[in-house]
Amino acid sequence: MVRRLWQHRARAGDAILGLACAATTAGPAMDSTLFGGSPYLHWHPSPPAAVSLGLLVGAGAVVRRRRPAVFAVIAITGWVLAAAYPAVVLAQYTVGASARSRRTLLILTTAATVAVAVPFRRDGLDAIIPLAVALCIAPTVLGMWVAALRERAARAERERLLLADQARAEERSRIAHDMHDVVTHRVSLMVLHATALQVAYPDEHRAIAARIGTIGREALDELRTLVGVLRTGTAPLLSLIHIDRGTPRPLPALVEHAAYRVVQEALTNVRKHAPGAAGTVLLRYETAALTVTVSNHGGSSASAASLPPGGHGLLGLRERVQLLGGRLTAGRTADGAFGVSATIPTPPEDHP
Repeated sequence: MVRRLWQHRARAGDAILGLACAATTAGPAMDSTLFGGSPYLHWHPSPPAAVSLGLLVGAGAVVRRRRPAVFAVIAITGWVLAAAYPAVVLAQYTVGASARSRRTLLILTTAATVAVAVPFRRDGLDAIIPLAVALCIAPTVLGMWVAALRERAARAERERLLLADQARAEERSRIAHDMHDVVTHRVSLMVLHATALQVAYPDEHRAIAARIGTIGREALDELRTLVGVLRTGTAPLLSLIHIDRGTPRPLPALVEHAAYRVVQEALTNVRKHAPGAAGTVLLRYETAALTVTVSNHGGSSASAASLPPGGHGLLGLRERVQLLGGRLTAGRTADGAFGVSATIPTPPEDHP
């Protein structure tokens, strides 16, 4: 319960502010204890009218983050009809913190300042200036300052993420270099000795040696692919896909690697078994899952003998995805295309 309230603290805060604006708008309008009721009309609305006005101002406060200009207009209306100065203060702060253009901010602040100042024009500047500053200008400046702090914090967070990505890329490159130097050397020696065994021993041993050599070469191909992933991450994959739903977000390395393998194997199969076919890669970001779908249309059935193996068959991919708690399906789709689809669980997306 406490966690839910914390996650939705902004909405809860707006609801509380909406209640406060409604109460302070309806109260002075009915009691005429502040500014003698309306500073313009000098009227005393009936309780139903006052409550209706308070609810209108309160509703404007609730949606102030999404509609700051609308709330500012409602707050000025509340001031004209019931001297609702708390709503004016909150509206000007919201305009300063949320207005997307300086022109809108200037227009709304000027309108509020004029609306506040006109009823006291006979009292001179000594009364107008402090009131206008307190109700309009100071809250606007405060909102602009808070907005600048938020932008600075967001910029610092973006810079931190960029530095972290750069550090991970450098570490991946270092690991890839070490793997290439050490593991590739050992596997190459294994292939070399298997080749020597194939030449030196009788025919019954040559088949075994040839098999060892084939496995070693496949291991080298797989290692080169893995080194490429470590060096570049999944950026090449992201440049080829289409976002079908959701917004891209950082995912665990195992999930990214599994998605990369699914796309790699599926596109390799398209190239091998249907040369010339048009492949489509769709990525769908769900709240707690990532769905990768690869499909192809058309193409011939001839195989491409020169294409190196993708490194994993569909059976191996299914096992990899299932180890992460997901599922993989492959087969003909309703429109006659062949498709591979993998759904991989991810950490739930945070909702502010």
